[in-house]
Amino acid sequence: MPRGPRSPGWPTPRLRFGGWLLLGALLLAGLSSVQADWDFAQVLQNAEKRYGALGPARGRIEAWSQMLQGERDAPEREQLNAVNRFFNQQLNFQDDTRIWRQTDYWATPVEALIKGAADCEDYALAKYFSLRQLGIPSEKLRITYVKALTQNQAHMVLTFYSSPAADPLVLDNLIGDIRPASQRKDLLPVYAFNAEGLYLPGKNGGQRSSDSKKLSRWQDVLQKMQAEGFTVGEG
Repeated sequence: MPRGPRSPGWPTPRLRFGGWLLLGALLLAGLSSVQADWDFAQVLQNAEKRYGALGPARGRIEAWSQMLQGERDAPEREQLNAVNRFFNQQLNFQDDTRIWRQTDYWATPVEALIKGAADCEDYALAKYFSLRQLGIPSEKLRITYVKALTQNQAHMVLTFYSSPAADPLVLDNLIGDIRPASQRKDLLPVYAFNAEGLYLPGKNGGQRSSDSKKLSRWQDVLQKMQAEGFTVGEG
């Protein structure tokens, strides 16, 4: 672990995660532009067709809609706090093998809210889509793979950059409050991605290493959201 305070861009990690970088190339598909005015009535109708009576999950999805409506015109930091708090409170952390009986499953926000449970990547994805829906540009958001040093395991968080060279804010399910990356000594960044590309940690927000729009697997997340009734694009 590097000594002293971290640079705003997070330093290049000393550990080797070649497998993670390969995984990133397979998983990413260019994060989409999220369109305004999601029709949650249609989303609920589609969910009932798929799952039957929703029970408490209906309340969680309706609360998500209400939170987004209430934060539509709020300042960015307030939007970050609201979205981070909502999903951290609404979802219980569980491993994919318990939730989905799979070793690695990327859930849409609706799937996570239906289950009331999420793995770390599901928290990050739900927060990403929510903040994009609230109008925060994709270039300010990066879904970031890290090593959680305390747990000694791979982890995923959402990071927010107020400017390309800013010390990013970390939205995490491990802790409730949003903190600058320079204060998260327990996290070692590996790589990050957004609509613009795949990034390795470094100064001034890191170095873009490839174009995420040419990568493939993330398409299934977009397709699932479209089937749920959300309007998403690929810009």
